[in-house]
Amino acid sequence: MTAHDHSHEHEHEHEHGHEHGHSHGHGHGHGHGHPAGIRGVLRGLFLPHSHDAADSIDDALEASREGVRALKISLFLLLATTVLQFAVVLLSGSVALLADTVHNFSDALTAVPLWIAFVLGRRAATRRYTYGLGRAEDLAGLFIVAVVALSAIVAAWQSIDRFLSPHPLHNLWWVVAAGFVGFAGNEVVAVYRIRVGQRIGSAALVADGVHARLDGFTSLAVVLGAIGALLGFPLADPIVGLLISIAIVVLLAGTIRSIGRRLLDGIEPELLHRVEHALEHTPGVRGVTEVQLRWVGHRLQGGATIALGELSLAAAETIAIDATTRVKADVGSLDDFRIRSTP
Repeated sequence: MTAHDHSHEHEHEHEHGHEHGHSHGHGHGHGHGHPAGIRGVLRGLFLPHSHDAADSIDDALEASREGVRALKISLFLLLATTVLQFAVVLLSGSVALLADTVHNFSDALTAVPLWIAFVLGRRAATRRYTYGLGRAEDLAGLFIVAVVALSAIVAAWQSIDRFLSPHPLHNLWWVVAAGFVGFAGNEVVAVYRIRVGQRIGSAALVADGVHARLDGFTSLAVVLGAIGALLGFPLADPIVGLLISIAIVVLLAGTIRSIGRRLLDGIEPELLHRVEHALEHTPGVRGVTEVQLRWVGHRLQGGATIALGELSLAAAETIAIDATTRVKADVGSLDDFRIRSTP
């Protein structure tokens, strides 16, 4: 009785603990080929990876909890920053600071749908939603993109209106102080969200972190506008407000690509290489003919077809289980991986 005779498909969903410790000595170095120099620095700041498969959290529930915790903390930090900045807007009449405050407030609000998405993602699969509700996280990512775009439009509108109807600015040193407060608050939130998003594999949370980082740099731009006004160039304020809007739209393109790729089941090539390497180095596996992976929220699902040769059903089953365990040990955020075997 061979695997070939029965043409079986082993669909293993065994939750083997990673204590097996298959240390494969992965020196295969899946380099990402990132640009160096200033371009590389900018890419790291505004287009960071949404995961690190080697260091990601294995347990789905723990990952969701950590994501919700990050959203809670960053929400309250950003709301506090927004309140402080809005008080200065009332004192100064700065349109650039108003644009920045509106953007900060929108960033705080984006935590709410993402929070809801993390909670929905914990729900078990049903007969209607057979893969669960993990995709809610990617839909929340689309909402984040829409809110960021809307905030850019509001900022541009306010700036153009100030060009047409100039108003005197007051308490500009308060504007400078508020700009630095905005930068500090947003950068703290950005670092926290991006770090947690990378650990749990959440493109939406990383996008939200990049959004906060954009807010931080627009706050610094507000400082430049206020300094320009102090030096006798009052139009510096609406000019900076308009530049903020343009910068947001330009940098938003990278986030749209990241979220869109997830919704279209796009996968990072280095993850695919990692899975292929684990399968190819499993004893008994003669070849790997197909590997499929996709993100569902911040968790991975997938499967593979491997060639085993003429083996008994029991032997093929043992190799398939070993291969599944090795893959899950290599890709920590992988929940479900089904292996099919051929002769």
